[in-house]
Amino acid sequence: MKEIEQHLFIRLQFLRRTILGLPAKGATDARCAYQICNCPTNLKIIFCPLDAIVSIIEAESISKRFGNKIALDKITFKVEKGEMFGFLGPNGAGKTTLLRILTGQLEQDEGIARVLGIDVKKDPLAVKRLIGIVPEVESPPTYLTAYEYLYFVAKVRKLEDVDSRIDWWCDFFDLQDARNTICRDLSKGMRQKLMIAGAFIHEPELVFLDEPFINLDPIYQHKFREFLRKYVGNGGTVFVCSHILEIIEKLCNRAAIISSGRIIASGKMSELVREGEHLEDLFLRLIQKG
Repeated sequence: MKEIEQHLFIRLQFLRRTILGLPAKGATDARCAYQICNCPTNLKIIFCPLDAIVSIIEAESISKRFGNKIALDKITFKVEKGEMFGFLGPNGAGKTTLLRILTGQLEQDEGIARVLGIDVKKDPLAVKRLIGIVPEVESPPTYLTAYEYLYFVAKVRKLEDVDSRIDWWCDFFDLQDARNTICRDLSKGMRQKLMIAGAFIHEPELVFLDEPFINLDPIYQHKFREFLRKYVGNGGTVFVCSHILEIIEKLCNRAAIISSGRIIASGKMSELVREGEHLEDLFLRLIQKG
């Protein structure tokens, strides 16, 4: 009964803020808004909180073609809450295509993608409100300063305490001296740090990372790895694509390997990698096997 009362209280607070036009409170309000708009009665909101959803990501027989090329062929897997899930494959295997589908940037031809309990194809905007994304190419707007970019992201997401959030990330990535520098004048590493900060600034429950370590030096790779461990330890979920297999092996508790649009291996890291071998050995063996 206590749990029901707690969820009811959260949703009543959300309705109060909505009616009075008060600022939203991050992911919780976004989840409530989605549930209210998509449930026939408010009773279902009380008894079906999103926190009860175990599978944060569900892919069911997802297929995608580009002309005659099959980019994804009946991809099926799940990612549970609190997991660090690695999605691996050679260039052109379909990793980025799947990530774009799961984040509402591209529609699949067949199958169903659910993220945080939401059908992505039916309501991509609801998904985008709740997640964070670090794309493969670091691409903050060239005409904004580092501070302006993070301020813009925070305002779009209607966050409170904007300056304190920006200060925290500038301190974390040692960007204070560069906060007033135009993005086009920043190094690739600094632009990568900005994209990471923008993905986490609203404290999402789920983040999608596409090659997040590629432009970071070893010091910040280590620092960001430790941040991700704490983030997952506090209940966050990470879906990460990377070619740096050593990092994925250390970070992820589960992984899937894709080749030519098909998943050829998936499971717990401890089950995938044989005793005495590393993830790189498994990866090369499976890919070369075809």
